[in-house]
Amino acid sequence: MKASKTRKATNRVSRLGNMTLREEETTTLIALALEVLEQRHQPGALIASPKAAEDYLRLKLSERKNEVFGCVFMDNRHRVIAIEDLFNGTVDGTSVYPRTVVQRALELNAAALLLYHNHPSGVAEPSQADERITQRLKSALALVDIRVIDHLVVAFEGCTSLASRGCL
Repeated sequence: MKASKTRKATNRVSRLGNMTLREEETTTLIALALEVLEQRHQPGALIASPKAAEDYLRLKLSERKNEVFGCVFMDNRHRVIAIEDLFNGTVDGTSVYPRTVVQRALELNAAALLLYHNHPSGVAEPSQADERITQRLKSALALVDIRVIDHLVVAFEGCTSLASRGCL
């Protein structure tokens, strides 16, 4: 009779701790984290919490040098249909066209959207222009019965939810 050994489940990644990583190690770690998060946000996956969406978008956008505006397209049960960057801009802004957002949402048969964009400056404070485009998009999408769940402003320092600020 063989003695059975019980193995403790170990978290190999936790051993990294606060050690200093070389540049190529950091790049590999970020790529691996993005892979894990993208698997969680594949089509059909449920966005479990606002925090999960924030974490994914912070990692996805934090290294971008120019502003990017995009959407998480969801069905009526808030399962992901697609996550797409729709507009690319400069270091301090991008042009967003409501017609393009509505058109893409209809193509994907989305029932709800999570809007996002980054601030390459590193500061997640929404501007008045951010609040205005959120209202324009919300109004345009409402005409075709698509809900805007939130608009996240993503920066290195964190994420700001316009919904939590009462802008939606």
